Amino acid sequence: MNPTQVPATGVDAFFAKIEKLSKIQRILIFSGVFAAIIAIFVFVLYKPKLAQIKNLSNQLTDLEKKLVVAKKNAADLEKFQKKMQEAEVQFKTAMKALPEKEEIPSLLTSISRSGQDVGLEFLLFEPKSEVRKEFYAEIPVAMNVKGGYHDLAIFFDKVARLSRIVNIRNISMSRAKDSMDLNTSCTAVTYKFVEPAPNKKKKK
Repeated sequence: MNPTQVPATGVDAFFAKIEKLSKIQRILIFSGVFAAIIAIFVFVLYKPKLAQIKNLSNQLTDLEKKLVVAKKNAADLEKFQKKMQEAEVQFKTAMKALPEKEEIPSLLTSISRSGQDVGLEFLLFEPKSEVRKEFYAEIPVAMNVKGGYHDLAIFFDKVARLSRIVNIRNISMSRAKDSMDLNTSCTAVTYKFVEPAPNKKKKK
């Protein structure tokens, strides 16, 4: 060995050995190195990222499904609230048509006056015992009136136009013996609101 020659370092020795190899051997070595780099990239970077992307995609799909359900529930809730508001309005309207207890005498007076104003003769006007229902009570009034058919029709129309609910039931007509008038028996039914009774606790 020439004493003036500088010994080759490890890297230089490696490349020197590479230069001595044939072209095919160098291609195979570079191919192996490139394949190793690709394998490292796939296992170290690509696969974890792919798994993370797949996980995020599944989460997105679940969130989209939940969003669809939430939108449907929100729409159903709006419909339910609208129906509740409509029912509340109807209930308040119905409550206004149900007279309070202290209004019953004046309501009965209005019914009687409506018949007298059209010329009907009251042969019977008898309030009966109230019939209790869930949150209201029926108050029937047995009536027997005498008058013309036209006057009777006007009386029924006036009763139907009262601000409170009054129904006419069990109408029966017959010709009066002493005139051309009709004897009409019927039942006028009005209603009143009843507070529900509180539940009593059973004693031990």
